[in-house]
Amino acid sequence: MAQYAIMRFAKQKGGAGALEAHHERTKDKYASNPDIDTARSKDNIHIIAPTKSYKQEADSRIQTAGCKTRKDSVQFIDTLITASPTFFKGKKPKDIEDFFKTAVEFLARKIGKDNIFSAVVHVDEKTPHLHLCFTPITQDGRLSAKDIIGNRTQLTKWQDDFYSHIVKNYPDLERGESASFTGRRHIPTRIFKQAVRLTKQAEKIQSTLDSINPFNAGKKRDEVVEQIRNFFPKMERFETQMKKYKREFERMEQERAELEKRAEAGEKVSIAKRLEDSKLQADYQNLRRFVDSLLDEIKEQMRLHQRSHNHFRQEEQSIE
Repeated sequence: MAQYAIMRFAKQKGGAGALEAHHERTKDKYASNPDIDTARSKDNIHIIAPTKSYKQEADSRIQTAGCKTRKDSVQFIDTLITASPTFFKGKKPKDIEDFFKTAVEFLARKIGKDNIFSAVVHVDEKTPHLHLCFTPITQDGRLSAKDIIGNRTQLTKWQDDFYSHIVKNYPDLERGESASFTGRRHIPTRIFKQAVRLTKQAEKIQSTLDSINPFNAGKKRDEVVEQIRNFFPKMERFETQMKKYKREFERMEQERAELEKRAEAGEKVSIAKRLEDSKLQADYQNLRRFVDSLLDEIKEQMRLHQRSHNHFRQEEQSIE
């Protein structure tokens, strides 16, 4: 199976409190990301550790460089670096650390080591990954994410350069197709995790519904109501997020069959991610169908319950 080197940028304009809490693991629980195993957080690796808060780190560098800023200026860039999950299987902690140190070396050379204020490797989630934060200060002392990161063409060059650097030490890794070539829009990992959590909730609700009978209907009805009360707000938020990627999913729907053929043929192109996105669309459609049928099913269960209740009442009256 092909293994890919992955690098993504996210611009940050203001308050970094939530981001910092996530990266630096300052909370006891992370409701938004249940994949975090806090018992393993002690094993996370700081290649570059911040000495102040993220905001203070960014402000200090901006002020020292004498950069002019606007209200909407990008204060720092959050860089995510990782690889396909199979790449990390069987690797020792030192090997994982060395991989990410190689990645940090690349970024330090590209944007200047002094601009980096945090580089932490998370090993307390399913796939090891690096979060590296830096201020986008140019060599002539300007704060400009546009000049550092650039447009789509420049981002492709970033990916090419990153792959050229990383492949020297890790020849098993491959360079995926450029987003500027495929026209793909990146779908955040959190969307996939939400789909998994909602699917599990839906299955639990369905299981409760299936277990309703005349003897436990009252108790089970209350249980279903509570489960649905917890499910629907999350499902509504998920639907809102999914609408942002409507065009991407429409494109994938058209190319799904072709992608599967190419995968079966062993073609070495970056199709694994697109197939994964396609599965997300299928999961969403299944959840939508579940929601559409849910109210009718509950009504049917309640109708059956009422019929049984009336039947038992009639029997009681006949006995009396």
